[in-house]
Amino acid sequence: MPNPIALDVFNREFLTMRCRLIDLAAAIDRVGRADGQVADDPRWQQLQQAIGVIASPDGNRAERVQMTFSLPYGENWRHDYEV
Repeated sequence: MPNPIALDVFNREFLTMRCRLIDLAAAIDRVGRADGQVADDPRWQQLQQAIGVIASPDGNRAERVQMTFSLPYGENWRHDYEV
């Protein structure tokens, strides 16, 4: 039996999660139907990796997805980006 609090959160979030997944699937389908290829584009590879993170049973998904799209921290970032 699911934890009642977890079930409350799930009930509250389900339709939003479902909508976002359908929206993502539709966007991926549009890319797939378009002429050309994106398989070699690093952004496409990041999306594929992020989808794998979301599908994994491990926690901290939001952080791990964010890190998929982030650059590693560099001590000299101010110099590198001329900030």
